[in-house]
Amino acid sequence: MERRRLKLVLEYDGTDFAGWQVQPDQRTVQGVLEDAFSSLAGGPTPVTGAGRTDAGVHALGQAAHVETELGLPAAEILRAVNARLPDDVLVRRAEDADPSFHARFDAVSRTYVYLMGLTQSPIWRRNRWWVRAPVDADRMREALGAFAGIKDFSSFCLAGSEPEHHRCLLTEISLECEPQHDDMLILRVEANRFLRGMVRSIAGTLVEVGRGKLDPGDVAAILDAKDRAAAGPTAPPQGLYLARVTYR
Repeated sequence: MERRRLKLVLEYDGTDFAGWQVQPDQRTVQGVLEDAFSSLAGGPTPVTGAGRTDAGVHALGQAAHVETELGLPAAEILRAVNARLPDDVLVRRAEDADPSFHARFDAVSRTYVYLMGLTQSPIWRRNRWWVRAPVDADRMREALGAFAGIKDFSSFCLAGSEPEHHRCLLTEISLECEPQHDDMLILRVEANRFLRGMVRSIAGTLVEVGRGKLDPGDVAAILDAKDRAAAGPTAPPQGLYLARVTYR
């Protein structure tokens, strides 16, 4: 049977996963996907994701690709794989792609959203950050402009990660208020690439601005410092979602 490459779009609740990437003796998103495809195909079937989300981080539009010799239509493969997946992972779409398509290297941008709740909520406790102290959203918005463009985000990269470089092109950053959910704040960030912990570090720093512990104008100096200690704390993982991966 001729091999084919499928492009996948995935949704998952990251609460009970140790992140995307396969790890020994850990439950991971990549691991359960590969188990499902391997069960269907009758042999090992690697799945390659567009990005590696950390433990507790969710996805609304993670992208991936898989090579298979299955002759079923993509829609039937979609149904069969979802029947083998646990309830906290779902393949939203599956379609045939060019054999050269690569979910990670062909992506031109990724969009993350980070949810911040200003009130306690049992329903949202696993899916957003409860920011307990009052914040001024207008002050936070004043700080957004400093992040846009091509910048060195060393100050917003978690220690221990060693990327090839720290420069990212941030094309969109916004902060919206959702009144239907007690004025929940929604931070949206799009860039050509992200460093590990970058969005969570941006969110934590913006909250410090909202609390008055930092001025909106301090963000430029934090970026120039190229030192993680200069920025605010890293926001918790449960508020972060990989929302979309964009391709040409």
